[in-house]
Amino acid sequence: MAVYRPRQAEGALRELLAWYPVVAITGPRQSGKTTLARHVSDKPYVNLEAPDQREYASGDPRGFLARFPDGAVLDEIQHVPALFSYLQTIVDEGARAGSFILTGSQQFGLRDGIAQSLAGRVGLIELLPFSLGEMPAADLALNDVLCRGAYPRVVADGIPPGVWLADYVNTYLERDVRRLLNVRNLSSFQRFLRMCAGRSGQLLNLSALAADCGITHNTAREWLSVLEASYVVRLLPPYYRNFGKRLVKTPKLYFLDTGLAAWLMAVSGPQALAVSMFRGPLFETLVVTEILKACLNRRREGKLYYWRDSNGHEIDLLEEGNPMHAIEVKAGSTLTTDMRAGLEWYRDLTDEAPRCTLVYLGDVSSTRDGIAAANWRKFLTGKGR
Repeated sequence: MAVYRPRQAEGALRELLAWYPVVAITGPRQSGKTTLARHVSDKPYVNLEAPDQREYASGDPRGFLARFPDGAVLDEIQHVPALFSYLQTIVDEGARAGSFILTGSQQFGLRDGIAQSLAGRVGLIELLPFSLGEMPAADLALNDVLCRGAYPRVVADGIPPGVWLADYVNTYLERDVRRLLNVRNLSSFQRFLRMCAGRSGQLLNLSALAADCGITHNTAREWLSVLEASYVVRLLPPYYRNFGKRLVKTPKLYFLDTGLAAWLMAVSGPQALAVSMFRGPLFETLVVTEILKACLNRRREGKLYYWRDSNGHEIDLLEEGNPMHAIEVKAGSTLTTDMRAGLEWYRDLTDEAPRCTLVYLGDVSSTRDGIAAANWRKFLTGKGR
């Protein structure tokens, strides 16, 4: 069992275990789901990726579950979909709160099983890799963070990012793709993955992406759906309510780990990133994904959007709430008037009186005309939010 490092999602998980007989933890492979589950629960643990356990559970689900009258931690349960119906029976017969913890690395299998058999009976947590607040403060140099990413094995175990991320792509992503899709030409998918990484933080143009990769539009859409289901990418929808102007309604594409994106972009390390054209998009990716993690770890609704009109005025992130929170991201250390222009435009356009924050690399924090400028590190670790 891996050494446990405190996770911000632990409080929400314990709360759900007090309410629901079954709690499911989903998220990308190697994000720490199993470690978290085993830390909060002393129930027996079963890994359903093990061939013998999977065969037993598939062939005799009733007998398999009978071994655990007081519950269990069932890892990667999407491999044995038959278990969901039998778990429903156990729950309906009066299982206690906190009896079972389920984990899964693919939204397709886990969410489908819950929707079909366990709807209303399961509490759900999405666990992404470490947030900045879960990392040692000494490890938060920006270029290092962007190149290393946040997967626990890289952050906690010190495995060089280039080594671990290469293995991650080869052993997990490509294997999962083969399992979910009939990909005949793996090199085409690898090229697609790299092209997606290079577009992190950009509007999604699926037709152009497909053309650059030499695949059809439908294939690109299908592959992208698998990357979403595997928690590799997230599509950020546009916000277009309560506006009379013509707005862009195409989603933006973000990788959920900057280290993985940087590796796929062939960025060789922090020094190379310092002069790379990808530094700005990766910094924006970091800010967006960190705010997403904060929402997921606390089980806040976290309705996140971006805003852009047809004239190119844009807000990088809108966090829906009362008030709406408009966040602009700038990869510069010197606070300039131009950095505030997008926020000023949005603030003057809307009648929602939004909270406005400029997240940048400098150390000077200030508020002018209702727009707060915040250091990225303080803002993303919760000290400046």
